[in-house]
Amino acid sequence: QAELGVNEHHQNEVVSYMRFARFKRGMCLKTVDSCFQDIKDSRLVEETFTVDEVIDMLDGLQSVVHSEVESELINTTYTNVLLLRQLFSQAEKWYLKLQTDVSDLENRELLDQVAEFEKSEYTSSNKKSTADPIKPKLAPLNEGGSELLNKTVAHLQEENEKLKIRLRTIETQATAALDEKSKLEKSLRDLQMIQGDQKNNANQDITELENKVAALKSQFEKTLNDTTANQKFLEEDLVTTKHDLLKVQDQLSTAEKELEKKFQQTAAYRNMKEILTKKNEQIKDLRRRLSK
Repeated sequence: QAELGVNEHHQNEVVSYMRFARFKRGMCLKTVDSCFQDIKDSRLVEETFTVDEVIDMLDGLQSVVHSEVESELINTTYTNVLLLRQLFSQAEKWYLKLQTDVSDLENRELLDQVAEFEKSEYTSSNKKSTADPIKPKLAPLNEGGSELLNKTVAHLQEENEKLKIRLRTIETQATAALDEKSKLEKSLRDLQMIQGDQKNNANQDITELENKVAALKSQFEKTLNDTTANQKFLEEDLVTTKHDLLKVQDQLSTAEKELEKKFQQTAAYRNMKEILTKKNEQIKDLRRRLSK
């Protein structure tokens, strides 16, 4: 049996369309034959005809056949457009962009290959008994699986954006903490300079200044310790968030690969659904961790 270079499912679809085209072609030929038969039945009732009468009959027959053939060619064109529309619609659901090469439509070698395939298919189908049960066609890919995958990918992308925003917020807080630390250190240096400039003042003023400096220093050290602890926490949170961001990006990449694998290997849909369910649980766990 001649092959077209496609998988079994697609080859069955091609055979189905060729049967439809053969049926339409047969109907068109029957219509043309009936046009000639009508001429024979309605006009060829005498034994002799003049040249003008023969020309008139041929002109009428030409007009009818021309109209029938033109109508069938137009209908065939529209039918092919609808077929392409179905294929493109299914491809767009998977975010694919199909391309056609019109030059191959006039490739004689490919046309002969299709003719040989149709001939062999028609011959083999005639050998089959009409009582044989019709094999069920593979069900087309429904929108449920693709929509679930697309929603999962969109959800992962949304989580990715949220983590990016969280990362920028933490970086801003860390920068603000470093700025506050710098300001406090500058204030301490200024106070130390003031303390040095007023060593020659009265002992009471020195004591007051020393007490003030000690209080400010104690407050500064406390603030500095709090700032250091907060900075350390922010740095740890920043590292954790970056790791989580990388993990989500990796999960997003894996989900996209699984989406492509789902398109190429439909039979693995259930396994992929289980994987996506586990990933959803990981995302929920990640949310809980981020909330904490």
